Amino acid sequence: MRPPSRQCSAERKFDVSKTERALKEVDANLESSVAALLELISIPSVSGEDAGKAGIARAASWLDEVLTEIGFASRVVETACNPFVLARSEGPAEGDKRLLFYGHYDVQPVTPREAWTHEPFAPEIVEEDGVRRFYGRGASDSKSQLWSFIEALRAWKTANGAFPAEIVILLEGEEEMGSPSLGAFLEEHREALDCDVAFICDSDMWSPTRPSITTQLKGLVHETMTILAPNPDLHSGHYGAAAANPIRILSKILASLHDERGRVAIDGFYDGVIDLTESQRKRWRELSAEFDGTGEVSLAGGVIEDGYTALEAMWGRPAADFNGITGGNQGPGGRSVLPGSATARLTFRLVAGQSPETIRTRFRKFVSERVPEGCHVAFDGPEGNAAVHLSETNPFLAAAARGLEAEWGRPPVLKGTGGAIPLVGALNDGLGLDCVVLGFILESDAIHAPDEHYDVERFHRGTRSWIRILGEIVVDATA
Repeated sequence: MRPPSRQCSAERKFDVSKTERALKEVDANLESSVAALLELISIPSVSGEDAGKAGIARAASWLDEVLTEIGFASRVVETACNPFVLARSEGPAEGDKRLLFYGHYDVQPVTPREAWTHEPFAPEIVEEDGVRRFYGRGASDSKSQLWSFIEALRAWKTANGAFPAEIVILLEGEEEMGSPSLGAFLEEHREALDCDVAFICDSDMWSPTRPSITTQLKGLVHETMTILAPNPDLHSGHYGAAAANPIRILSKILASLHDERGRVAIDGFYDGVIDLTESQRKRWRELSAEFDGTGEVSLAGGVIEDGYTALEAMWGRPAADFNGITGGNQGPGGRSVLPGSATARLTFRLVAGQSPETIRTRFRKFVSERVPEGCHVAFDGPEGNAAVHLSETNPFLAAAARGLEAEWGRPPVLKGTGGAIPLVGALNDGLGLDCVVLGFILESDAIHAPDEHYDVERFHRGTRSWIRILGEIVVDATA
């Protein structure tokens, strides 16, 4: 990673005036910026479906043209799947920092179409309970997110005559289908992506009035295990009392994967795991008082590792979960079958100190030792990714926190997540880039669901937040 530059804080008064000029430009241009955003949302850039190819190409071209008009050297980079848009600022820039901004322009399918009460690709402003809102696939995830930082960069340059730093923008068209071309793309464009920090605008707020920054993301290992009996399907009336039953074997193994304390029972699973610090636990337990089980989701009947709150378990502790079980009779009618095989799909969510390949190896050993004689097990799983942890002393994180607090009037929550963003791991591990993950999505935005939506006020304040963050970076990020 490029070493951070330093800048004298005596320039702060001058730079604050630049921030104010850019904020005024954002305010003055709000309606035209929203109109352009609605145009982008109207493009059906659905990834993972052949029918979406034309929309993907159109969205990439649209963004490429916009970035070129703003002052970027932009190009559409074709891949084996969907294209990326890669842009770099041209002309003078303040200081010698180089900042990467990432977003994705592809969207989920609209199915079930009949559940939508608004057209998914014909967004318009509607006022509901005093809120100016717009509906459409990608309205929140994630076209409003990427458009907020593009508009902020445009406003800064318009107001001040130059970008606040050297800027690289990476817009992906495969995020919603698992980013199959990402690894090869990052490797091929390592030099172009060599920056001081990456800002990932694809995350959520803590509440409608309080922003957040995600500083910890869990690693992820997918595993599929199939127990195979020495026989094909058999009649359960004839052989059920004697022959091997893969469902029974599989169920027993899965039941043994956790102990009575809610801990994963694989030997060595917790090797290298660093427990939460006292300051983390204090802060997260204060947040737990506001946490209600992620909105409408009930945690009743769940199992939380002994000694930890729900937030601590979700954000800071490794976990193993069952995602699906298949075997035997899956039809509507009765079928007296003793299946020849049974399959389970699992995910392991990892924290710092755990290696995806080590966890995979130990899990497979744990299962293999429990398969009875005469049966065997087959495993399958894609390459995993490690957890990512951004130090809370990182200067770019501190600058982002100051900028968000200046706009929203409350310090952002520095939080973890039980989810994994493969891009963050790829940038962190592969390119040595620290990633500041933030965004302005809310759980109530119906992300990936019918009637996905966003609102003008949140888009406006999100864009203003980026202006304030840029102003903080120009002044103090590495001072």
